[in-house]
Amino acid sequence: MSKVMNLQIKNNLLNLDATEIAALIKDGQISSEEITKTFIDHIKKVNPSLNAVVEERFSDALEEAKDADQNMNHININNKPLYGVPVSIKESFHVKGMKTTGGVAHRKDIIMSKDAEVVERLKNAGAIILCKTNTPALCFCHETDNKLYGRTNNAWNKKRTAGGSSGGEAALIGVGGTPIGMSSDIGGSIRFPSHFNGVVGFKPGKFQVSSEGHLPADNIPLKTRMSSIGPIGKSVRDVKLVYNLILKSKVKKSFFEKMQIEMLPNDNGFPLNEQTASLMDQVYEYVSTIYQANLSIPPYFNDSAVIWQEIMSIDGGKEIKDLAFNTDRVNVWKHYLKEKMTNNTATHAFLSWALIGANLFKPSQKRKKEIDSFIEEGDRALHSYLKNRLLIFPVYHRSALRHGELFKEIFSIQKTYTKFMPYIAYANVWGLPSLTVPIGFDDKNLPVGIQIMSKNGNEDAIFKLGQLLENKFGGYVRSTIYD
Repeated sequence: MSKVMNLQIKNNLLNLDATEIAALIKDGQISSEEITKTFIDHIKKVNPSLNAVVEERFSDALEEAKDADQNMNHININNKPLYGVPVSIKESFHVKGMKTTGGVAHRKDIIMSKDAEVVERLKNAGAIILCKTNTPALCFCHETDNKLYGRTNNAWNKKRTAGGSSGGEAALIGVGGTPIGMSSDIGGSIRFPSHFNGVVGFKPGKFQVSSEGHLPADNIPLKTRMSSIGPIGKSVRDVKLVYNLILKSKVKKSFFEKMQIEMLPNDNGFPLNEQTASLMDQVYEYVSTIYQANLSIPPYFNDSAVIWQEIMSIDGGKEIKDLAFNTDRVNVWKHYLKEKMTNNTATHAFLSWALIGANLFKPSQKRKKEIDSFIEEGDRALHSYLKNRLLIFPVYHRSALRHGELFKEIFSIQKTYTKFMPYIAYANVWGLPSLTVPIGFDDKNLPVGIQIMSKNGNEDAIFKLGQLLENKFGGYVRSTIYD
């Protein structure tokens, strides 16, 4: 193996996806140690302004990379598709020897003794864990900011949100800090950040990937079906690769050629700004030339945001409140008002206000039964409807907002989430796999992505369409504003 990387490869390294990096390592064109050091150096350069990485294990990662290089010719790496590749992990996953704080102060010294199952699977595939990335407090918000680690900035504009709750992960990959990482999604937490930072994200369908070792755990059945563990990366092929590594069991292959494409029309009754609508039109024009495509509103779309909010509030926020304050005896209103007036509590105002909302909008027992019946009815209908259909949605009505504005749109007491959340909530409420792919930039040079959805079992077709759109519209572009 060459001691010095080819100059052309070295200059392009931060742009490469995990699949290509793994191939270069396997072919002996670069060493795991060289590439790991390259990413470490880049993170050290960009993170003071980006604030995406909250804990690192750089020394251990370099030692593991050296071991990988030394052992490569002595073990079978054909079944290790991420051999020697450095990856990042959302802070909410347990990594042995690292903290899982949830961004709350009373957990700041808790070190985990065991890996989350998905982390263990990445390691078994040869990946090297480089660092953990920022989230909102307990992942209970769509903007990445907490009192323990602070606010993460967007990969393309420091004044804009990175989204959440996987904002640190998407922002880091957006600037080329790692090629791929692990994230989670219960209300857009993979898709918002992927859209805002111009990266590829995949939210698996309900019950497809183990959530063991994730904080918070979802112990309420209706919330569990909305929650998914999945990858964020630079390419569709990478997120497909990682999805197949973390999948509980292999699913039957689906065929894109048998699929009908249904694209949500721009005039669907919910907001969509002009530039996002224009990019959606370009997508529709393209898919119409390659396959049968229609403009239509799928069943149960109009109800998705309200149902999502009710399920998120199903316990009045009790599980999150107990984790946030480590005690039952707390007045969340007092914490919120004190934080707004003094900025001097251990709990971020985003979290306390979200908890207040969850308590205010907690559904009654009668309403819970109605939700159960509605979900059963919808599951049956969509299982049939999505058998041979792929859906294309916007991710959000616009590109990344200024810090704090996204929170106001979704967590307003005026229930503005009913306007802005349907695009995101649909995949969570119905437990659908959803792939986010970048399709271009707006006039502020902010990335815009789209979602491709279907039912469990149609993932191959989702990925196939995603790759076609990726090739047509350019896919991932690394942000260099922090270089």
